[in-house]
Amino acid sequence: MLNPAAIDLFRAVLRHGGMTRAAAALGIGQPHVSRAIARLEAELGFPLFVRGHGSARPTREGAAFAREVERTYVGLDHLADAARQIRELGTGPLRVACQPSLAARVLPRAIRRLVAEHPGAQVELHIPGPDTIWSWVVSGQCDFGLTRPRPGVPGVAAELFLTVDAVCALPRGHRLAGQRTIGFADLAGEPMIAGAAGAFQDAVEARFRAAGVVPYVPFLAQYTVARCGLVSEGLGLPIVDPVPARELTGLPIVLRPLAPRLPIETWLLRPTERPLEQRAERLIALLQHERDALVSCR
Repeated sequence: MLNPAAIDLFRAVLRHGGMTRAAAALGIGQPHVSRAIARLEAELGFPLFVRGHGSARPTREGAAFAREVERTYVGLDHLADAARQIRELGTGPLRVACQPSLAARVLPRAIRRLVAEHPGAQVELHIPGPDTIWSWVVSGQCDFGLTRPRPGVPGVAAELFLTVDAVCALPRGHRLAGQRTIGFADLAGEPMIAGAAGAFQDAVEARFRAAGVVPYVPFLAQYTVARCGLVSEGLGLPIVDPVPARELTGLPIVLRPLAPRLPIETWLLRPTERPLEQRAERLIALLQHERDALVSCR
């Protein structure tokens, strides 16, 4: 089998027009190049160059061999280009499943930075329910997910990504809007707007029970934007995630912290059965940067 390093030196001598010039360009000794070419000629059984006056012109056999070498290297260059595209653009669209609270600003900003680094990168952003996100990560229908916690799901490596404190959304001018904090006892008798069933809504209901309050709940809306829209029409009060609620600057509502605090956790989900692609890991790093910027602004 021919030595690949010797083939590389053969190409360098052709490219630079001589062994001395090739050695200087490569930063190695000229005798090393000469010996490698001599060994290659011995293996091939014919001379590659006509030596003389510091130059090295290819023989007819050397020129014919050079053409075959270049055909081979065209294929290798194609493989190198394919490897670069896989490294930078992945094997297809990057699929991310995300809860709504991070899908409006945090994740799009991270995606913009990823595309700036890797033009042509493709990303599919899905916003299903929490249970679906967990099952998609397990089944491989998405590369990674961001969602509410679910204990003990096999096939998923989950880590805490972000913790924020829930807030109460109120219409401007509401009797409670002047308070610095809102307690669950303060909400007795107020029409409440519940969220979809899940860990967060369960925590809200537990806080009402602890305060000895049976809430009046005439409305339910799955997403924060819908709940805040109902608030702006004076229809009730919800307990919401502050991250998407603060983006709704056009609505006539105010947000007040709760006392005691009610933490909301977002978890980053990765599959345990397969490693993530490099660009997925890079997107996660960019997400962490955006999260840190979000936390520092609170």
